[in-house]
Order: sequence, then structure tokens, then C-alpha cells
Amino acid sequence: MTTQTRILIGSPVCQQPDVLRMFLFSLEKLSTSDMAVHYLFVDDNNDPASSRLLHHFAEKHSGQVEIIRSQEAPSTYSCNETTHIWTDELVWRVASFKNQLIERAKSGGYDGLFLLDSDLLLQPATLETLLASEKDIVSEVFWTSWTPDTLPVPQVWLTDQYTQYEINHRLETISAEEQYLRKYAFYGKLRVPGLYEVGGLGACTLIRRKALESGVNYSRIHNVTFWGEDRHFCIRAVALGFSLFVDTHYPAFHLYRESDFAEATVWMKQIYGSAPLRVKKSPSLAVPAVPTSRPKITLSMVIHNEADKHLAHVLTKHREYIDEAVIIDDGSTDDSAEICHELLKGIPLHLVRNPTPQFTNEVALRKQQWKETISHQPEWIVNMDADEVFEDGFATGVHALLSRQHGDVCCFRLYDMWTESHYREDPYWRAHYVYRPFIVRYRPNLRYLWKEQPLHCGRFPGNIFELPSFLSYYRVKHLGWSSEKIRQEKYARYKLLDPTALYGWKEQYESILDAEPNLVPWRE
Repeated sequence: MTTQTRILIGSPVCQQPDVLRMFLFSLEKLSTSDMAVHYLFVDDNNDPASSRLLHHFAEKHSGQVEIIRSQEAPSTYSCNETTHIWTDELVWRVASFKNQLIERAKSGGYDGLFLLDSDLLLQPATLETLLASEKDIVSEVFWTSWTPDTLPVPQVWLTDQYTQYEINHRLETISAEEQYLRKYAFYGKLRVPGLYEVGGLGACTLIRRKALESGVNYSRIHNVTFWGEDRHFCIRAVALGFSLFVDTHYPAFHLYRESDFAEATVWMKQIYGSAPLRVKKSPSLAVPAVPTSRPKITLSMVIHNEADKHLAHVLTKHREYIDEAVIIDDGSTDDSAEICHELLKGIPLHLVRNPTPQFTNEVALRKQQWKETISHQPEWIVNMDADEVFEDGFATGVHALLSRQHGDVCCFRLYDMWTESHYREDPYWRAHYVYRPFIVRYRPNLRYLWKEQPLHCGRFPGNIFELPSFLSYYRVKHLGWSSEKIRQEKYARYKLLDPTALYGWKEQYESILDAEPNLVPWRE
């Protein structure tokens, strides 16, 4: 008879009701096959509605849930659209709660403690994946813009307080530019699903019994001045001989701000198929002012002989939300231009026709596209190829998405559709694992620089990430591989323009014609 793995899911909770409701909803969606799971919450809530939510969860899962009411005096913990305000007193208050959870996991004979912050939303396979890693201490990654106008970054780090770039040896001195390059290399690695060793972690952490019994805890180390209980936990764990790991297969969603709710709802519907309704506005968080006018959106596109492909479908979808369009017709010999005029009728259209195709020098064509687009004083530029379209629901949500964000570069995941209903996923085709820029707010004062190469130069200037960026959980469908005929044409084109794979990936080029690729159903 196989013994089930006993896991205690624990969380200190001082949370507004709407956030807590979504957190508990995500806990109920966790896959826990071959596990005996129990829950332990430290109720430190100031809002009685949040306490009631915990007790309702306990009633639904009778015999699995225990709630410890905090005996500490009520705390003042405030959140706003800028940040969460943590005092030193609050940090060590939470540390003591986490230590209580560790002690209960040890005394209860659990095989592991899954320690969670109560503003995280988890993908169903998270806990099973962390257990399968067989690591004593491992976190699931999540990404957060800790302050407005900043790039989302992971909650894990490599050294010291929150250093997120490699240092090869203690005395190494590196320039600010090299720090930047190494940091974004680290971020890029974490965007690829895998298991990676790190120097610090927290907030979504599985601690196995071996580590629990060794003495890991969140108490202050008196001769360390690093801020935050997670630093003290990680230093103590490594000193006790444990390595720290982060898994990146199933990133959690960090519901950090009031303005994140719409994105969180989209994310939950994609991951779970549904999301809990919000019952009330929470007074503890400031609600952003409603914009007096909706953002202006300009579609920017290059086309070449698209009449018998996806152009009509793509333009029909785009016209639902755009205010104008700038299109470069790169030497088409079919009716592509006429289709643009017909389907964008009533929307200002600026169509530039190149007498001969320029795509053999892509960077020159992209520069032309950019120059023409910005000459019309755009606000937000949606740069889409003629075979790319956002998923259903984007048209009704994009203006709210752009209105409430402080960043300038909006990134999305792109799915390579191999048929109308399936996308491809294998070692050569995993574009959807990475967020890419498709929407940029035009800032006239930035000096835009391009990646000077004739193929795969990027649709936007290469330095747009000097501007603050943010992520969207709307998805992009790339229809450009969705028929055998198109795949044959693209394969021939890449072999002609890049025969030695100088600008691309040779193995991926060759895989285009695979007879039986791995396909995954697309679900709206």
C-alpha cells in the first residue's frame, strides 16, 4: 500500500476580502493527487469579512482546515497603487507566524510545508511540480512590478539583499551596463520553464521535512542587517547545507495592486476556466481615477501578397478596437491593398505602397514602417504582422488595460498555430513561453535604435525596454504556420535568405516540415 505524501499548506493572512477570495479559489484548484493535504491559516485580518472567508473555506473542506487567530494586537498594514508598506515591526510579526507554521508542520509529522503569501494565484500543477523536483527547499516563480513604471521582476535573487545578476567572484567589479546585461540574462533564463538554483526565494515555497527538522526558520539573525524575513531564512538554510531552487514551469500570478484585478480575472479564466466574482470595492486600496478619454490606438502593419491568407480575418478583428492604421504594402501584386481599404472603411488608413518588395532587408523595411507610423503622432502603437491576431475578448479589454497601466511597453505571449485549433509545442517551438512586445506607447523624446541585421531584427527598435514595461495575459495567435502550403513557402524563404542560419536557428528551420509535430489544443 502506497503511503500518501502529507502536505501542510500554510499562510499568514492579513488580506482584503477580494484578494483573499481569489487566493482561496486558486487553492481549491490545486492538483493534489497522491497527497493528503491540510491547511493552516494564521488569521491576522483586520477586516471581519476576510475572517469569514477563511471560516467559510474551512466549512467547505471539513476536517482539512485549521485557523489560528493571531493573539497579537491589531496591526496597520496598508497597500496602495504604488507599493505595500512594510514596517520592521510587521516583518518580524509575519516571521513569527511563519515560524508557528513550521513548528506545526514538524509536530504534525508532515512531509512538507507549502508556505504561501495570500495574494498569490497558483496554477493547478504547481504543488505536484514542486514535489516532483525532489528539492528540500523550492519556490515557484512569480513576477511583480514592485513599483509603478518598472519592469516585472521575479521574487528570487542570486546574492545578498536582492542582487539579480551573476557575480563570478567576490572582488569582481562590473560596469552598470554589464550589470544590466547580466540581470536581463537572468530574467531571460527564468522565462524558460525549468528548475534553477538561486540564492534567495520566498512567498511561494515548499519546504520538505528534512529541511524543517534541520532548524530552518524565519527568525532574525542578529548580526545580519538585510531587510526582510526571507533573507534571514535563506541565509540560515544555506548555512545549514541546503541549496535553494526556483521552478518556472507554472508561474503564479501576484495580485499586488487594485489595478491588477482585471488581468488576474483574465488569467484565472485562462488557467481555470472561471474566476470568482468581486463582491465589493475594498476601501484599503486606492482605486485609480477613471481616464477622461480612452487611449488612442494605432495599428501598424506590413503586408505582402496576403489576399489569399489571413489578412481579411486579421483586419476584421483589429478594426474592433483601433482608431487608425498605418500599413506598408511591400510590393504586393494581389488585392491586399484593396482588402485593407475595404475592411478598414470608416477608420483613418494611411497606406504606403512600395513598388518593389523590401523584405530581403527587413531592418530597412521595419525602419520605414516605424517612420511612417510615428509621423502620424500615435499614442499607443499596436505592431502586428498580417498573420497575427489577439484572442477573443481583447477588443473589449484593451482600452482598460492601457488606461490603467503606468508602463509604456506591453508584452504578450505568442502561440504558433499549426492548425485552426492547435498550436505547436516542442523544444523548437515554444514562443509562448516568453513575453514579447506588441504594443508600445510612443515617447517622442527617446532616441530609438535598431538591431542592424537583414533578418529577425525585431518589429520594434531594439532599445524599447529602456521604457518601463508590463505584461498582459491576453494571448496572440500566430496564424502564419497554420497550413502546409504556408509552411512550405516559409521554409523555402528562410533557406534562401539565411542558408547558414546566421540570423535564426538551423534546427528550428529544419523542424518546420516535421510530419508529426506535437500539437496542443487551443482553448479560449
